[in-house]
Amino acid sequence: MANYNVDDMGWSDARNLLRKWRDDNERKSDDVMQLWDNVLSSKQSKLGNERHLVLEQVIIAALDCNRIETAEHCVSILSAEFPGSLRIQKYRSMLLEALERYDDALDELEQIIRKDETNAAPRKRKVAILKTQGRTAEAIKELCDYMKVFMSDQEGWHELCNLYLAEGEYAKAAFCMEELLLHNPHSHLIHQRLADIRYTMGGIENIEMAKTHYCKAVKLNVNNLRALYGLFLCCGHICNSKAVVAKRKEAQKLAQWAMAQIQSRTQPAKQDTKGAIKSGKSRTAGGDDELQALEQAFGGLEVGKVAN
Repeated sequence: MANYNVDDMGWSDARNLLRKWRDDNERKSDDVMQLWDNVLSSKQSKLGNERHLVLEQVIIAALDCNRIETAEHCVSILSAEFPGSLRIQKYRSMLLEALERYDDALDELEQIIRKDETNAAPRKRKVAILKTQGRTAEAIKELCDYMKVFMSDQEGWHELCNLYLAEGEYAKAAFCMEELLLHNPHSHLIHQRLADIRYTMGGIENIEMAKTHYCKAVKLNVNNLRALYGLFLCCGHICNSKAVVAKRKEAQKLAQWAMAQIQSRTQPAKQDTKGAIKSGKSRTAGGDDELQALEQAFGGLEVGKVAN
């Protein structure tokens, strides 16, 4: 809170500041707790209609700062005023989660889901708890059930892909990324990640698919070095495979182009003045060393010639 002096602030200033952070979607948990402790905790009655919003904001900040007693106090106030609220029940489950009472937190979330099956937040919290406990298989099952209801949730597909990768289920992870491509076909990062998965799976068919997605990623973002490296590796595999000669020649040209693009983006730019050239010698030498290391790393991939 470098721009604010808590000691000089009145309750209305603190209220307005918290309102601004809520509107801007900023957590600022440490700052929220300072305002609560020094200004607002004893002025709750003056907050009017914003009192409940402030209490919710303080609950989140207290959990972030491991201020469990403050979070419990605010949750108890809201629970007394809204005993049947699913929203307050969600905060109770978050408090139980912070206390590492995961089974009790899961029970609370199950109650919320049974009362409102369209509520996405408790389903996501349930997956997060299962993941925290290391119960990856159960987290995958729960997230699959969630995706059947909320099929357009892109974050859910990303998380399901990560869980499948953690379990070594590359084909299912690739399916998740393909679903994401349907929602966002012009994202070079999604194409790149799908290509990474296909390349990891291995086999000439997956390498061909990886090459296609790396090409698309480079087309969407010419500065994507990871996609260029991946494209070079895929082409190297195809050149050394038993594919038809036409495919191997095409892969050879593409690999040479990819390496040229990598070199143009990793080598330092040429200097025009003599003084700049002298000062840049050490940097140029460093770039040559990097290029030499790159060539040694890819030395096993012979893309210079294609045998008939």
